[in-house]
Amino acid sequence: MARRTRTRHLIELGGLVQKAGLVDLTDDDRATIYGALLELVGRAGGDDADDTLSLWKRRGKRAFDAEAQGKEAVHDDARP
Repeated sequence: MARRTRTRHLIELGGLVQKAGLVDLTDDDRATIYGALLELVGRAGGDDADDTLSLWKRRGKRAFDAEAQGKEAVHDDARP
C-alpha cells in the first residue's frame, strides 16, 4: 500500500507542475523544469524563508480558490 500511496502523491505533484504552467512554459524540457524547482528551493532557503513560504502558500490557496470558483488564478507579484 505504501507504494501505491507514494505513486499517487508523485502523480499529484506532477499535476501541480502542469497546472502551474511550467510544462508549457519550458516546452516540456525536464532539465529546465528541474532547474526552476531548484531555484525555488534556493530562494526558500534564505534568511526570509518563512516569508517566502508564506507568500507561496497564499498564492497557491488563492489559485486553488479561484479554480474552485471557475476563475483564472490571479498572479500577485507583491512581496508580503
